[in-house]
Amino acid sequence: MTEPNDITSPGLTQEDAVETTLRPQKLADFVGQQKLKDNLEVYIRAARKREESLDHILLEGPPGLGKTTLAHIISNELGVNLKATSAPAIERAGDLAAVLTNLSEFDCLFIDEIHRLHPAIEEVLYSAMEDFKLDIMIGQGPSAKSVRLNLPQFTLVGATTRSGLLTSPLLARFGINLHLNFYSPEDLAKIIGRSSSIMKISIDEESCREIAGRSRGTPRIANRLLRRIRDFAQVEGKGVIETGITRSSLDRLEVDGYGLDQMDRRLLSIIIDKFGGGPVGVDTLSVALGEDRETIEDVYEPYLIQSGFIKRTSRGRLATPLAFQHLNVKFPGPDGKNAQQELF
Repeated sequence: MTEPNDITSPGLTQEDAVETTLRPQKLADFVGQQKLKDNLEVYIRAARKREESLDHILLEGPPGLGKTTLAHIISNELGVNLKATSAPAIERAGDLAAVLTNLSEFDCLFIDEIHRLHPAIEEVLYSAMEDFKLDIMIGQGPSAKSVRLNLPQFTLVGATTRSGLLTSPLLARFGINLHLNFYSPEDLAKIIGRSSSIMKISIDEESCREIAGRSRGTPRIANRLLRRIRDFAQVEGKGVIETGITRSSLDRLEVDGYGLDQMDRRLLSIIIDKFGGGPVGVDTLSVALGEDRETIEDVYEPYLIQSGFIKRTSRGRLATPLAFQHLNVKFPGPDGKNAQQELF
């Protein structure tokens, strides 16, 4: 199995986790997602005015768009503590109980990848979210008894990249549902400028725009590209990121003008060359590409679909005219494949 390119993969890497200083701490410093920010500011101010806990919040969207950052910002704006964990780390109901009973009044509990919660743990979470009560079993067998504990009012902030996998009962208990979209090049350029200032890197505006245009609409990728170009600038340049070193660095990193890397282009090439542009099922595509299905659906497809390179249909994945053009392959004409004629 091939490894996703760390440069353009939206997933978190060890280096990303270390440089937490790039994360904004307040809503005013958070660039992009303007409508989401405006609404969230109203919800937070209203909760503080009523001196109540904020409604439970679900943050959904592709990786790298700022869901974890927003969770920290929410707790900062509320002036409360944030306890962070992930669904895979909560293996037993007792793990969840330990986290919930350690919360203080109005605290935020952040659960990443909440769609991966075990059904039995979800059952425990329902009463905690709705009534701020925790039902736990003490003992085993005939002598076992249920004990109900009171919990402080808290706000659960859940993050998911696949909201469709959330069960209806859990989804219904979130009072606020916020969807994060891919960022515009203009917003990404502002983020790159802010990050370069924090990292004490000198960069020109044209380089900010160039990096932004190849960042797949994702701040995490933009900051990662900035760090790599900084390396080239310090070793092979004068320590200043200017247009020439930026473009040559991005070319060496094999990130093209659309932000596609070698694996993205290979995926498109397989659909076009091996399957005539599609439709091709994701399982077949997984075998041909040598990647597991989840990686294709969560890492590669969201941006390729958003950018108009492929289309997901009930019959499989189809390459669009833009994909043919990008790979310099002639798009099927009137005598081409029926599937392509039906789609376009």
